[in-house]
Amino acid sequence: MVREGELRYLRRCVELAAEALDAGDEPFGSVLVAGDGTVLAEDRNRVADGDRTRHPEFELARWSAAHLTPEERAAATVYTSGEHCPMCAAAHAWVGLGRIVYIASSDQLSGWLAEFGVPAPPVRTLPVREIAPGVTVEGPVPELVDEVRALHRRCHAGRPRSG
Repeated sequence: MVREGELRYLRRCVELAAEALDAGDEPFGSVLVAGDGTVLAEDRNRVADGDRTRHPEFELARWSAAHLTPEERAAATVYTSGEHCPMCAAAHAWVGLGRIVYIASSDQLSGWLAEFGVPAPPVRTLPVREIAPGVTVEGPVPELVDEVRALHRRCHAGRPRSG
């Protein structure tokens, strides 16, 4: 359950996802927050340059490994517009980050992309809990799901359909 006051971090994730879309990337955004509520870092998707590993969740895991103690990482929360992919979930667990709160689930995203005619990705989507069973995961967040869906619709509108 999303705690009181956490929607502001999730709204920032939506803003970052919109920034990614405006920059020509797929709409994903994430915010890393310390246990005391301080925003430590944020990022948006940056895969349009050809490096498909430049997901915001992966970048925040990398940043936290370089800048935080193991205790600070464990106390931190990653807020994100979409549930972590397997690569990002593994990075999150390997560096010892704490809780994940996502707006839209991988299942929701997969359904939307299929509806929009987007070909399946080269890596199968799996829930974070299957990749990193020790991480506390919360989501989806119904209050913001429609905004995230609209960004993905905008991203894929007019692109060639699969099949």
